[in-house]
Amino acid sequence: MERKKDSHITTFTGIWFYPTAPDPDDILIEDIAHCLPLICRGNGHVIRFWSVGSHSICCALEAEARGLGPETALACLLHDASECYMSDVPRPFKSSMPEYIRMEQALTEMIYIKFIGRPLTAEEENEVRHIDDDMLWYDLKYLLNEEAGEEPLVRVKPDFEFRPFREVEKQFTELFERYTAKLKERKDD
Repeated sequence: MERKKDSHITTFTGIWFYPTAPDPDDILIEDIAHCLPLICRGNGHVIRFWSVGSHSICCALEAEARGLGPETALACLLHDASECYMSDVPRPFKSSMPEYIRMEQALTEMIYIKFIGRPLTAEEENEVRHIDDDMLWYDLKYLLNEEAGEEPLVRVKPDFEFRPFREVEKQFTELFERYTAKLKERKDD
């Protein structure tokens, strides 16, 4: 796909990123870690601000608490990273947008390959999706006052306290560094 001057977004680090023709070299963790704490969950229809970055951190910590490997914990941290480049689209609307879904999946896989070194296995994808859905239950209950069925069994419950975005950005970056260091240790062994 041709990269036209008017078909890019400018990221926090100043990269011209082309969402419809992404280049893995343009995907920077600094942009992801900065952007996700500034995006509100639930398309902003929540009783208090709760960021995609905070949600991603909870998902990663839940994966870690469940004893899943650093690949899965890192995938949980990055599972919404495409939103840094494509924005967040609510699930009910997204389901009517097959081209968006295809592009989001391709970008997410590119992000996993860049930072994990490979696409996720079917089992890892299932674990990430399950953790994401478990955390969504808490969003629905505590951010939207919706009954969402039976409470999932989780080890890390979100507290939904407001945290300045720089604090979330710092924790996101620290978790990314911790998980990537663990992956590197595994490769070196």
